Amino acid sequence: MRVVSLTCSNTEILFALGCAEFLVGVDDQSDWPEEVLQGLPRVGPDLDIDLDLVESLRPDLVLATLTVPGHETVVEGLEARGLPFLAPAPTSIVDVYRDIRDVADLLGVPERAESLVRGLERATGIPDRDLSSESLAAVRAQREAALPPSAPRLLIQWWPKPVIAPGRRSWTHDVAVAAGFRNVLGLEDVISRPLTDQEVVELAPEVIVLSWCGVDPAKYRPEVVLSRPEWAKVPAVRDRRVHCVPEAFLGRPGPRLVEGVEALRALIG
Repeated sequence: MRVVSLTCSNTEILFALGCAEFLVGVDDQSDWPEEVLQGLPRVGPDLDIDLDLVESLRPDLVLATLTVPGHETVVEGLEARGLPFLAPAPTSIVDVYRDIRDVADLLGVPERAESLVRGLERATGIPDRDLSSESLAAVRAQREAALPPSAPRLLIQWWPKPVIAPGRRSWTHDVAVAAGFRNVLGLEDVISRPLTDQEVVELAPEVIVLSWCGVDPAKYRPEVVLSRPEWAKVPAVRDRRVHCVPEAFLGRPGPRLVEGVEALRALIG
């Protein structure tokens, strides 16, 4: 089977399923595991995929996404060319379970998905079963109600300026709660949204995590947050609880979210 992956998360799911040998091309951002990706054709960055190159690789399956704003144009291009594709659009950890299974089914290895899903289920405490939006909301509410009163308010930064943070319609919300935090946008039914300085002050996060999308973690700069005069009274800034967690652990809907839970949990205290 010949597979082209257009996103980091799908590349990592493929690897975790033990199907790396199926890869014949990947997007420019896929970076893990590095040794597996060496020598593979690169088909472009997520919003500027070279569809001619993708087609020339004669894929049996293209793994795309609808979680990246603007990627729907790429999906339309795949459809117009008649290329077989899967384009997940997860908004919860339950959706991630489903997507891992869908990829495994298409690759002909459905049984291999189970250990990955079990690991995510154990890490997040969200049950592995079909849940309606109402029942998922109830499970999430139970998880949040179980948090201790001391659970710190967490702001995850996807981007520094404007500040963009995840809301309730994000798998990252489930990861944050599993780690023992209250997501400051956890009551808002959004995937993510920008925040003004005044909103950050009013939300009063006690911990801020930098997880900048598309940026090498070595280039994350906590001092950018700590030096903002508008945020001087924000508890996380005042107490210097500004940390860095790679976007690979929080922003990629796949099996490495387990590492995201562990990385956030290490910040509690």
